[in-house]
Amino acid sequence: MSDTGSFTSPKDKYLQPYNSLHMKSIEIDEKVGRHLSINEKQSDRPLNPESKGTVTIEGEYATLRYERLLSHPREVVWKAITDPKELAGWMNTKAVIDGRNGGTIDFVNIVSGFHTTGRILAWDPQRVFEYEWHIAPNPSLPDGEPEAVICWELKQDDGDSNNTLLTLTHSRLTKSTSLRFAPGWHAYLDRLEDSLNNEVPLDWMQRFAEVKELYPS
Repeated sequence: MSDTGSFTSPKDKYLQPYNSLHMKSIEIDEKVGRHLSINEKQSDRPLNPESKGTVTIEGEYATLRYERLLSHPREVVWKAITDPKELAGWMNTKAVIDGRNGGTIDFVNIVSGFHTTGRILAWDPQRVFEYEWHIAPNPSLPDGEPEAVICWELKQDDGDSNNTLLTLTHSRLTKSTSLRFAPGWHAYLDRLEDSLNNEVPLDWMQRFAEVKELYPS
């Protein structure tokens, strides 16, 4: 039996061992609200329901899936998701990537502090980048994330080489972790679009607060 859910922020100071999603939402609302009061206003970017991802839960695991149509050729989008310099900008991640089938990834997210490692399962330039996404145990995730996999797929849109359909699938996440991440991934993908458009990426926490309403709580 499948159902859908939503995440809370992956910000370290927000993440605590999962006991009550309701209490987690209250804590995040308060802290994001304080952050927004400091920044005084939200962005003026409208919410686009078509950009919303899905969260499918089956048993103790979940799969997250997002699709974005990007007005950029595949080679540009590929660089944005595989170049450590690009990832540092929109994904807040210090990345080391041994780009080949059987290679490895080593990511440290400077927002959450999560250290993620894994083998590269598929490296097909400008088409598929799939890798294990294993988070080491830490105070926020005492058991870590030992089985998750991320897959980025790029397809030329309807024969137009200047448009790319990007699909992000994050599978084999534990249920408790998945319920924290949906608006967060949405916000990161919005930042990716900003980066591709040569715009200053939206503040991640601010965008998280804005897109949260698109996801069930």
